[in-house]
Amino acid sequence: MASASEETKPPVEAVMPDTAPSSSQADDVPDDHFSKMTLDEKYALVRSIGEECIQEEELRNLLEKKKDPVAYDGFEPSGRMHIAQGVMKVINVNKLTKAGCIFKFWVADWFAQLNNKMGGDLKKIQTVGRYMIEIWKAVGMNMDRVQILWTSEEINARPDEYWPLVMDIARRNNLSRIKRCSQIMGRNDEDELTAAQIFYPCMQCADIFFLKADICQLGMDQRKVNVLAREYCNDIKRKMKPIILSHHMLPGLLKGQEKMSKSMTDSAIFMEDEESEVKSKINKAWCPALITDGNPLIEYTIYIVLPYFNEFVVDRKEEHGGAKTYKTAEELKEDYTSGALHPGDLKVALIKAINRILEPVREHFKTNAEAKDLLKKVKSYKVSR
Repeated sequence: MASASEETKPPVEAVMPDTAPSSSQADDVPDDHFSKMTLDEKYALVRSIGEECIQEEELRNLLEKKKDPVAYDGFEPSGRMHIAQGVMKVINVNKLTKAGCIFKFWVADWFAQLNNKMGGDLKKIQTVGRYMIEIWKAVGMNMDRVQILWTSEEINARPDEYWPLVMDIARRNNLSRIKRCSQIMGRNDEDELTAAQIFYPCMQCADIFFLKADICQLGMDQRKVNVLAREYCNDIKRKMKPIILSHHMLPGLLKGQEKMSKSMTDSAIFMEDEESEVKSKINKAWCPALITDGNPLIEYTIYIVLPYFNEFVVDRKEEHGGAKTYKTAEELKEDYTSGALHPGDLKVALIKAINRILEPVREHFKTNAEAKDLLKKVKSYKVSR
């Protein structure tokens, strides 16, 4: 396996970014706020992140007994960042740190290379990684209790701890069990996988223990390898298992897309999209009247706009019902399924809200010379599957 050279290593300032403001007024709280929260308040805040939690009682016990529990998520630097990776992750991280967790971002440069992203070019991969960090800072991630860690750097620093763990996980699982985890790489077990891609799930499973993570806060598409980690705990007779807190996966904007695609520009809104691009994509998005299930624009509203602003404002003419402010997903769904909220009015309001969220990111990439250069490079790279 290739390692990062001195020329391709990210600079120190990219590894430990400066602090940034929180994503909404609700998150603008003193650093010691979490210590004043009750257990029920902490649990409700953390649990609100997950579409699924394995196991809820373990999560409550962790928050009650452990000071500074560690949550983690890993990201392959594989191209431009869409709104789920950007805004949804900021919302989730700010909730976790507000509840007293330390969050470790595992910038998975070696994993992207194993998965042949950016054609396996590590220098390009690490450039994309630095671009990702600039976005999280610009959109409002509270970095006070966040650690940014690069796989190439951390593994090279402690190889005697990491590789025996990977080898033990590989030794205890057969090939078919590992191949069932291929979904984590955007593959399936019917794909022709390289030897590197077979190794990938063993490494991702090892990451959880290497990072001493208490909570695996990844998407539902990463569920299988997190379950593998809990199974490994059974094998080694370890009582404390990592808690799986899997967040919802936003669909693509086009009909029939269960997941956003970076290679299809109309499939997702990217974090530095211009106002006109956001408007065009939302106006072209699949948005069936009266139907909320699988409706991408309803999901954008529920999982991005509502938690970011704590409200969703729809400005309508009086003859169309007048202006209305939604505070809950249930209220929004009820109006949409009844026809009280028309798809056209939803789109206009969503365009306005998304552009408000993205404006600081656009401004950052236009006015910060280093960020501007990073974006130019990332846009020039060809996305490889």
